[in-house]
Amino acid sequence: MKRNELIEAWLREEQTAQIHGWDFSPIRGRYSEEKDLPWDYEKIVRAALTPEAVLLDIDTGGGEFLLSLGHPFRQTAATEAYPPNVQLCREKLLPLGIDFHEADGDGELPFPDHRFDLVINRHGNYLPRELYRVLKPGGQFITEQVGAENDRELVSLLLPETPPLPFPEQYLEIASEKFRNCGFSILEGQEAHRPTRFWDVGALVWFARIIPWEFPGFSVESCLENLFRAQALLEENGVIEGTIHRFLLIAQK
Repeated sequence: MKRNELIEAWLREEQTAQIHGWDFSPIRGRYSEEKDLPWDYEKIVRAALTPEAVLLDIDTGGGEFLLSLGHPFRQTAATEAYPPNVQLCREKLLPLGIDFHEADGDGELPFPDHRFDLVINRHGNYLPRELYRVLKPGGQFITEQVGAENDRELVSLLLPETPPLPFPEQYLEIASEKFRNCGFSILEGQEAHRPTRFWDVGALVWFARIIPWEFPGFSVESCLENLFRAQALLEENGVIEGTIHRFLLIAQK
């Protein structure tokens, strides 16, 4: 493609980059990540989720994963803070009888003490002391988190002046210590770095636009020459590669 054609294609990706829930289907088949983590978050949650459990999903997105669990709605609660997803949850979850509230995971949770048997959280915020408060004795918290070093090669490619590690405490060891300090026992912890791959620069544009906390200030116009560097890498190697950083933590009250 010619230079002008590439710019037009990237601008179209930028204009259509929006997300409802946590749906990456617009770039499905054009990028790959989380295909080879050493744990399976869904299997771990399902193994811990008994039929009688009272469940909370913090930062539920659009409730996609929560609904896939098929847990009884009257024993299920969820929170979400991102405004478009809040509206989506109100439309999808409240009519089912799920106890949904607009709330940020790193603040006070709108639930009474000792309510939940299991709290889950995938890539969302949390506050250990609040988790301790709302869990029943013996209750568990299961989370898969995005680590401090996530996507740093891609950020450096598109935004080379961005300071490193905007979330420097996002490491398993640091997180585990915070839970222990609140009275939790750590049942399991794993940490992993795995490749992420993009097969066209347009998919990378879409990705960067919907994750502004990792790619602050990104736009096609302001990063145009860096996008052409990415295009040159793609044409040379057939792929643009980065690294994801994830950790799994299971804590028990």
